[in-house]
Amino acid sequence: MADPEAYAPQYGGYCAKAMSEGNLASVDPRAWKIVDGKLYLNYSQEVQAQWFEDIPGNIAKADAFWPNVLAAQTFYENQISWTQ
Repeated sequence: MADPEAYAPQYGGYCAKAMSEGNLASVDPRAWKIVDGKLYLNYSQEVQAQWFEDIPGNIAKADAFWPNVLAAQTFYENQISWTQ
């Protein structure tokens, strides 16, 4: 693989919608979307529907928070695992 980072999810694999709000959250691996060749994951399919309402705006907001948001004190975790 010539460029493995090209296949890595954005925002370190954290939820794209949460990131657009300055938060860290785990993801449901079934809630994904490729936009302009980049993989974005979301907390749940319901949250992903919210993210879909303004994909370009949410990406721009999330980009502004990333990676400084990693200093956040709160992490939101769902109950979906990658093995389900």
